[in-house]
Amino acid sequence: MTDTWIFPDWPAPPQVHAAITTRHGPGVSTSPYERFNLGLRSGDSVDAVQANRSALQQALGLPAVPRWLHQVHGVSVAELGPLPSADEPQADAAVSHIPGTVLSILTADCLPVLFCADDGSEIGAAHAGWRGLANGVLEATLTQLQAPCARLLAWLGPCIGAASYEVGADVRAAFIAHDPAAAGCFVPTRPDHWLCDLAALARQRLAAAGVTRIYGGGFDTLADQRFYSYRRDGAASGRFASLVWLQP
Repeated sequence: MTDTWIFPDWPAPPQVHAAITTRHGPGVSTSPYERFNLGLRSGDSVDAVQANRSALQQALGLPAVPRWLHQVHGVSVAELGPLPSADEPQADAAVSHIPGTVLSILTADCLPVLFCADDGSEIGAAHAGWRGLANGVLEATLTQLQAPCARLLAWLGPCIGAASYEVGADVRAAFIAHDPAAAGCFVPTRPDHWLCDLAALARQRLAAAGVTRIYGGGFDTLADQRFYSYRRDGAASGRFASLVWLQP
């Protein structure tokens, strides 16, 4: 782990590679986005973001241009290959079994989750904000992966931490309606408000689906200045990327 990149600590097979960017990468964005904003829909200069994306590919030696998504806090899953495209599929998760494919998820407090099969045959990536997580984006991703859940590894990337994420009654109710055990991931603060442990909720959902090898967590994007945070920085927040790829 460095100030520039985070490399997941998970026992992925050698052909599966992954990396998470920070604000401090080799970018050209200026205040308030400085300097490695990778989100085109964050208000930053399009030219700066495109330059940052090019620098990302070069710095990490990626085998292809990352396949970016038009994320909408939904549960759609795109099946992608490595061919570059100006089109960004409207989806909040992606899977691939094709070597050279680089899947990418953009976040700034939401939870990125990376997946791989234990034999390196396929990968997945999901954007799990509270809405997507509550509505089943992780489960939707699992259904699009060919390997059974017992053969999958999952890594939970940087998201807003439990000590920083206060939510209202609607968020808590959405999770408890799906599983009453989710109540254990909320701590009351004031009337009708709770601290929410997004990563713990994801672990709970993955375990219920049959994924037993779950790694990562322990980040707090609001408190950690290496990361963009929408709750901390508001509309001027950039986006960092969580990437997973199959080396050709």
